[in-house]
Amino acid sequence: IENTEGQLVANKEALQILSGITQPVVVVAIVGFYRTGKSYLMNKLAGKQKGFSLGYTVQSHTKGIWMWCVPHPQKPDHTLVLLDTEGLQYIEKGDNQNDAWIFALAILLSSTFIYNSMGTINQQAMDQLHYVTELTHRIRAKSSAGNSGVDDSADFVSFFPNFVWTLRDFSLQLEVDGKPVSADEYLEHALKLKKDTDKKGKNFNEPRLCIRQFFPKRKCFIFDRPAQRKYLIQLEQLEEKDLNPEFVEQALEFYLYVISDSSAKTLPGGITVNGPRLESLVLTYVNAISSGDLLCLENAVMAQIENSIAVQKALAHYVQKMEQKVQLPTETLQELLDLHRDCESEPIQVFMKNSFKDVDQKFQKELGAQLEAKREDFCKRNREASSDCCSTLLQDIFGPLEEEVKQGTFSKPGGYHLFIKKEKELKKKYYQAPGKGIQAEEMLQKYLDSKEDVADALLQTDQSLTEKEKEVEGRPPVFRSDRFECNQLTTRLLLWQPPVTLMQSLLDQATRRSPPLPPGNPPVFRSGHSESKQLATLLLLRQPPGTPVVAPSPSAVLSRLLYDDPSCPCSPLQRGEGRLAEQLYFTKFPAFRGYRPIRDVSPTGETHPAALSWSQVSHYLLF
Repeated sequence: IENTEGQLVANKEALQILSGITQPVVVVAIVGFYRTGKSYLMNKLAGKQKGFSLGYTVQSHTKGIWMWCVPHPQKPDHTLVLLDTEGLQYIEKGDNQNDAWIFALAILLSSTFIYNSMGTINQQAMDQLHYVTELTHRIRAKSSAGNSGVDDSADFVSFFPNFVWTLRDFSLQLEVDGKPVSADEYLEHALKLKKDTDKKGKNFNEPRLCIRQFFPKRKCFIFDRPAQRKYLIQLEQLEEKDLNPEFVEQALEFYLYVISDSSAKTLPGGITVNGPRLESLVLTYVNAISSGDLLCLENAVMAQIENSIAVQKALAHYVQKMEQKVQLPTETLQELLDLHRDCESEPIQVFMKNSFKDVDQKFQKELGAQLEAKREDFCKRNREASSDCCSTLLQDIFGPLEEEVKQGTFSKPGGYHLFIKKEKELKKKYYQAPGKGIQAEEMLQKYLDSKEDVADALLQTDQSLTEKEKEVEGRPPVFRSDRFECNQLTTRLLLWQPPVTLMQSLLDQATRRSPPLPPGNPPVFRSGHSESKQLATLLLLRQPPGTPVVAPSPSAVLSRLLYDDPSCPCSPLQRGEGRLAEQLYFTKFPAFRGYRPIRDVSPTGETHPAALSWSQVSHYLLF
């Protein structure tokens, strides 16, 4: 609070700082005569060597009321607000009324009030506390007309802070009637009343009575001189080891009490004061002082109570209207903003109807900020509702496609393009679905991005299978006989795709029925079989050289392969199939040219236990 030419004005920068403090505030104010070391004590409470400026001349250094906000060292989620005041009875100021208002503001704004004086508590010190007795002439507890004075103290107590009296440069022994006492006992002894009823007795009792009645919770601290006089001018630069040890111990005791025992600022009705409420109190009190009116504590508190309730009523009205009109999710953001604008005017009217002396429209501005926060909350809920709706819809629409992918429906030549086509159809279906809200496009894109790996895998599979298919289709007929027969055989080989498991089962059954081949039984070939046919048969079976098996003819082998008919001695493709098999195999595996003949089928047509499975033969023929 600035003190310019005797006028008290709230500092805008300080008010802005308070408006941003949402935590409860613990407010500690100090008042005393100029050049008594008030600023040094407040710096100690802030835990800093420097902060509030210290003066070292006989002139008052602090002007008005200075504020310092720091995190509370012991109370989480609280802010410690320190108020250092201009020195009282500064001779150049010459305005006791200005001092009285500073004294009153320090009391009304704080939760702990520190009165700082020099020396002992004597009658002179009490006479200097006439500001306490003047409080009743400057402050009215209730807005209704009535008697003011000490009798009104019961109403004042609920507004007033705890009282701490600090005695600086105290050099006497703490004794009363020759008995040692504590600082608190010393204070209580000094506040004892006289039984005299004359004017002198009344003047003696009045300040003591005010302190006793206005401040039921009282505390006293004494301080030795912090250092030798020559060092006092550089008190800020002195380290703790350079100070008087007794002073250091006393300062620590003072610090611990104020920090631990000072509670958050509250108002009657249990209202906890935060930064904006303290700001409102400052404006209310300063405006009352500027207008020359008595400070009405009830009005200030009623403004806090009634206007806070008015804000809550207005917010509740807004939420009720929005819940009735809005259906989340909305199709567009503008639709929601239009509803907000329609519902915004009525809450302001509700506030105006229930507000009470809203100074500088402080609470109306607070309502505007909270309405904006509620709007943001509805926007957030709208986005969440849209996201949930879209997630459910995407699962319903694309779920069957995911199942087809898992079952391998698209793992074939051309499968990727079929997948993309199906995906486009489902995207169209998604776009046509109503009620998706503002997150529709974002949620779809997020879903498609999550399935990119699946699409890439299908593309690679499609490309690989297509290349294999083209490779098979592009194999040249290299045998010298009729090309038609070659094409016919190749076509049948490609079309033959019985389940591998079935072929393996048939082969296992034949193996169990086949008698073992006698040891050392020589190879048996049907007469008239050329070596090229024999070699083709053996190469198709891809057994290591020297395996003792018997092969009757390539025709029988291929007939078994093509028709699954072990009794068929030959087939319509008898001519040239041996050469075809040989050439096909050598074309794919040229390194196998020159293999020695091997056998796999006995002359009776039974499969030998050492024979290959048909699945191994078909793997080569098909792929």
